[in-house]
Amino acid sequence: MLADSKKVANLIPQKQPMIMVDGLISNDETVTVSKLSLSSNNIFCSGGYFQEVGLIENIAQTAALRSGYENMKNQEHPTVGFLGSVKNVVIFKLPKDNDILQTKLTILNRLTNVLIVKGEVFVDNTLVAEGEMNIFLQ
Repeated sequence: MLADSKKVANLIPQKQPMIMVDGLISNDETVTVSKLSLSSNNIFCSGGYFQEVGLIENIAQTAALRSGYENMKNQEHPTVGFLGSVKNVVIFKLPKDNDILQTKLTILNRLTNVLIVKGEVFVDNTLVAEGEMNIFLQ
């Protein structure tokens, strides 16, 4: 693992209780993989399940984690990102509040200060959600 929960907290702008990633598993030129261990204490867990908005936030924070990690590696200041759009989101199944999510973020395109990404969220190698986002970097 490239970053544990303590290091992750320093790489993303979100703070508790809004942190929806707790590990950076891998990162290369086009793909980043994060993890999130769910618990019933998570603000997006309700009725025993992690809700749709949490899945979308998890994908967005995987993008923030990627950016923070890349900036740290290059000894640069953190880049602030803003979600421009979310599209083609499909939720196949809500994860249970004790599942471990593994989120794969693939860079589809980068245009100057805009990232176009695809996020895929897995539980036990089963795809539970996917979607695309346009992220504007400041």
